[in-house]
Amino acid sequence: MSTVDPTVPPSGTGCVECDADGGWWVHLRRCAACGHIGCCDDSPAKHASAHWRSSGHPIIRSFEPGEDWFWNYDTNSYYDGPELAPPESRPAGETVPGPRGRVPADWMAQLQAGRG
Repeated sequence: MSTVDPTVPPSGTGCVECDADGGWWVHLRRCAACGHIGCCDDSPAKHASAHWRSSGHPIIRSFEPGEDWFWNYDTNSYYDGPELAPPESRPAGETVPGPRGRVPADWMAQLQAGRG
């Protein structure tokens, strides 16, 4: 199984699972093997790393505007990846956290409570 397929487009513009269940995220990550968009580990649901654990796809790329770094969950280190099929990020006008309209007013308190 290839860990990176640069021809696969992203699965959408937001976290697949959060969009399905009405959730919200802090930042987005893109699976470099299949294009799955998941939320980062600072997000309440941590769908990107859950996707890695369930799929075995270890390489992700940031799906944030202006960021082009890759991460390898297996080695816990940065990865030198290729250019991926567009789009390279979520819409630049979307809020962080996002998506607009679903982020609770007490989002900072929720994140802090989740770390405690």
